[in-house]
Amino acid sequence: MIIEQLLTSFIASAAFGLIFNVPKRTLIHCGATGMVSWSIYMISTELSLAAIPATLIAAFVVTVISQLFAKLYKTPIIVFSVAGIIPLVPGGLAYDAMKHVVQDQYDIAVQLAVEAFMISGAIAIGLVFSEVINQLIRKTDR
Repeated sequence: MIIEQLLTSFIASAAFGLIFNVPKRTLIHCGATGMVSWSIYMISTELSLAAIPATLIAAFVVTVISQLFAKLYKTPIIVFSVAGIIPLVPGGLAYDAMKHVVQDQYDIAVQLAVEAFMISGAIAIGLVFSEVINQLIRKTDR
């Protein structure tokens, strides 16, 4: 089951790289970034971490990897970070929330929507937090 999830996250991230017209030479790295983000998320949840902190940690790592790949391949960070967060996006959760709205089950819908919103926020915070730390490190190196 783990191998299938890792392979699927790799394919999904690389496919989104294709959709976003990233340079062809970076497709494998985009897929690898997504696979690493999903593996960190899986490991974190296996260690009894809730979805929100697990997503925060995985998003942080995505940005660190994206910064390394960007320097190494002289490509903008966004090429790798967008593809890397694709496996973390709570699309299924948002779908379930809307499904419950349509079924007039508003109490469940609100709970799911709040969780999807918080996971999305964790992704954003993880990406920004890593970039802030990177800028602080660069500033102290000068």
